[in-house]
Amino acid sequence: MKHRHIISLLMENEAGTLSRVAGLFSARGYNIESLSVAPTEDPTLSRMTIVTNGSDAVIEQINKQLNKLIDVVAVMDLSDGEHLERELMLVKVSAAVAASEAFKRAMAVFQGRFIDTSNSTCTVELTDTCVKLDEFLQAVGRDQILETVRTGASGIARGERILKL
Repeated sequence: MKHRHIISLLMENEAGTLSRVAGLFSARGYNIESLSVAPTEDPTLSRMTIVTNGSDAVIEQINKQLNKLIDVVAVMDLSDGEHLERELMLVKVSAAVAASEAFKRAMAVFQGRFIDTSNSTCTVELTDTCVKLDEFLQAVGRDQILETVRTGASGIARGERILKL
């Protein structure tokens, strides 16, 4: 049975590292649902968050292969324990949709924020889990949406679990 996993890793902040990690997935036919990467508090390291789906055996294989990459210094499957995740989504709708009571209610329920308006469109920002953002899109109605941009999940383990060298 396939499960959604959020894999977080620390890697050397050097040219080519991202392509080697992505190449590992591509070469083995594994899909990356989302990927985000940015430098950490240590400028020599970047943290990459990968969301993927797979059976326990596939995820175990992915983790083993990631650990073998020379540029990867630590790997943690956040889905193995309690964790926090957030994703940023920008949504553009027509000004008429943005003015509707149904849209305003959805914005209140999902704690959205208006960030840009013009005569004909309105862009809003929402931050939450992937599931909650999907629920917002469903509540508004996908046919009402002109454009959507999503960052993909970022995550961190709860409590004492820390991804460090």
